[in-house]
Amino acid sequence: MKHILLLTTGGTIASRRTADGLAPELDGSALAQRLQVFEGHYHFTVRDILHLDSSNIQPEEWQLIARAIYAAKDDYDGIVITHGTDTMAYTASVLSFMLPGLSIPVVLTGSQLPIDHPLTDATENLRAAFAMAAGGQSGVFLAFDRKIILGCRAVKTRTTAFDAFESVNWPLCATVDGSGLTLHPEALPSPPDRPCRLLDALDPGVFLIKLTPGLRPEIFDVLLQMHYRGIVIEAFGAGGLHFIRRDLISQLQKATDAGLSIVVCSQCLYERSDFSLYQVGRKALSQGVIQGFDMTTEAAVTKLMWALGQNSDPAAVRRIFTQNLAGEVRFVV
Repeated sequence: MKHILLLTTGGTIASRRTADGLAPELDGSALAQRLQVFEGHYHFTVRDILHLDSSNIQPEEWQLIARAIYAAKDDYDGIVITHGTDTMAYTASVLSFMLPGLSIPVVLTGSQLPIDHPLTDATENLRAAFAMAAGGQSGVFLAFDRKIILGCRAVKTRTTAFDAFESVNWPLCATVDGSGLTLHPEALPSPPDRPCRLLDALDPGVFLIKLTPGLRPEIFDVLLQMHYRGIVIEAFGAGGLHFIRRDLISQLQKATDAGLSIVVCSQCLYERSDFSLYQVGRKALSQGVIQGFDMTTEAAVTKLMWALGQNSDPAAVRRIFTQNLAGEVRFVV
C-alpha cells in the first residue's frame, strides 16, 4: 500500500458551527477518525500544520506549507493537503512555482460542507485526492468534485456548488468515474528532469487591478508610494487599456521606469490575451508591460510574487515570465 501524508490547514472541511459562524475546529486526529474508509487501501499519516479559514492563508502560510512538503517529500509516496476553498487555487498555483522538480504528487482538496455534515462532499473529494496522491504522477494538483486539475490552472468559480473549481485553459489531468481514476496524459506535467528544490522566497508586494472604464491613472502613483513592487492588471478582452482622457499607457511607462513589474492578462476567464492585436495593446507593450497570455489570475499573481522573491531585477522577472514553469502558460514569446 502507498504511504500518504495528509497535511491539514483548516478550512470548511474541518469546520464546525460556532456562535460566530463556521470555524475550523477539527484537528488532524479528528479528521483521521473520519477516514476509516481508507484503512486497508493506504497507509496514511496525518499532520496538522495550520488551523485557518483559507481567507487567512497568505504568503507566510504558503512558505510554511511548501517547507512541510519539502521536508516530507522523500518519506511518502504522495501528499494530500486539506485547505479551505476560497484561496485554494492561489495556494495550488504558488506551490507549483516554489517546488520545482517535485517528484511526487501533491494534491490539495477541501469541501463545500464540513466533513461532519450529513451531505458533505468532503469524503468524495478526499477519495479522489488520495487516489491521485497514490498514483505516482509528479506535480501539484487540486482534487474536487471527482476532477483532478493542474494546480496552476485551477480557479474557484462557484461559492456553494460542489463543482466549485474549473480547469481554465487546460484539460483535466484526471477524472473519477465508474472506472476509477483515469489519468489524461496530454494534460499531465512532464516528469522532473532535476532534483526538487525549495525556492520559497516570496514578495507579497503585488497588487491586482481589475480594469474598469474610467479608472484613474493616479492609482499607479499611490501604489508606488505604498512600495508595491509588482502589479497584475486584468485588462479588457485580448488586452485593452484606455489612453484617451485618462491615459493609462503613459502612466504604465512611468511605473515601469520606477522599477515596477507589471503583468497584464485578460478579464475574460477563458482563452488568452494578445497585445499584438490592437493599437491599445501594442501601446502597452511599448511601455514594458509583461504579457500574461493564457495564465489564470491566480497563477499570474503568485508567479509574480514568486519571481520578485527570486530576483528584484525587473529584467530577471521579465525573463521568468517568458518561461512555462509548471504548465501555467502555453503561449510565451
